[in-house]
Amino acid sequence: MDEVEQTVLALADMPTMGKLDPLFVHRKRAYRSFIIRRLNKIVYFVENDTLYIAAFWDIRREPKKQAKQTK
Repeated sequence: MDEVEQTVLALADMPTMGKLDPLFVHRKRAYRSFIIRRLNKIVYFVENDTLYIAAFWDIRREPKKQAKQTK
């Protein structure tokens, strides 16, 4: 199992492990994020005990542009 899969399983067990993401504070949902190996970012939200992955980013790219593309 790779590090991405391990992280997703850990988030499913403890969804508050990721920090509230400041790029999404203006949205209705509480988006959280978690950095993997300083290269990738998982952006997710939890609704009715279900974890939804909204985006998976390469954090070396422009974050504000990626945030606009995330629904």
